[in-house]
Amino acid sequence: MGLFGFGRKKREAKEAREAEELEKAEKTEDAVEDAAAQAADEQEPQSPAFPPAAADTYVGRGEQYGPWDVNDENVPDYDEYLDMGSYYLPFLLGIQLRIKANRKTGQVLGATITFGASSLEIEAFAAPKTMGLWDDMRADLLAANDKATQKAGVFGTEVMLPVTIKGGRTVMTRVVGIDGPRWMLRGVFSGRAAVAEGPETDALNKFFADIVVERGDEPLAPRDLIPMHPPVTPKQRRAAEQAAADAEDNGKRDVPGKPKGPFDSDQQVQVETTLSRGPMFSEVR
Repeated sequence: MGLFGFGRKKREAKEAREAEELEKAEKTEDAVEDAAAQAADEQEPQSPAFPPAAADTYVGRGEQYGPWDVNDENVPDYDEYLDMGSYYLPFLLGIQLRIKANRKTGQVLGATITFGASSLEIEAFAAPKTMGLWDDMRADLLAANDKATQKAGVFGTEVMLPVTIKGGRTVMTRVVGIDGPRWMLRGVFSGRAAVAEGPETDALNKFFADIVVERGDEPLAPRDLIPMHPPVTPKQRRAAEQAAADAEDNGKRDVPGKPKGPFDSDQQVQVETTLSRGPMFSEVR
């Protein structure tokens, strides 16, 4: 009897060891699969900011691609963007930001991004509720300059517009326009980003596509520039929001220098401020 009992215990111990080894092997296999899945996720390329191929129309704005509206369902998190009033500018290491302002009033009218040997001028216009603005504005650009041409681009049909600068030299610019809900965002690319493919062009194309536009509820006529204000960094914005909350003013805050009412797009302008961006929006010069 004792021998039979001993044999049974030995067999049970062996089965227990085999079960334990099998469990360890399954856990190891699961760990390897999890690590492989995580590595695949990390290596998976991000969705492009704009279509990879040129086309006559720009399809997918607000769903797959930007520029974005603050009310788009898929709008990216823009808490760390630079607040310009009519739009929020994303972060891009190594750029400089110049502010375009009215000479007499100092009111902000637009912004120009410089990156390497390229630049991008950005303006946001009010547009009709039921139709876009870019087709009409593009036709006006072509009619005003007989040397201007249009071609398919990653943002749809764009205008190649020669511009005469100081000294009488003519440079080529690339003008794009994106229609959003009651707004149109215009970008004027110059330098390498206007005439050639490459890292600078890709970087500024992505920068333009990542912009988030805030139209606001003010009544504006089509082609009115959407009101802007001097740059407000994320840190300044959070401080103002906290001060407003502390003052119990129902969450309302006034941005210093924020204008009231529409702008005339024909106003004269000058460079007013330069912002150099480091790792964060932290310095206005």
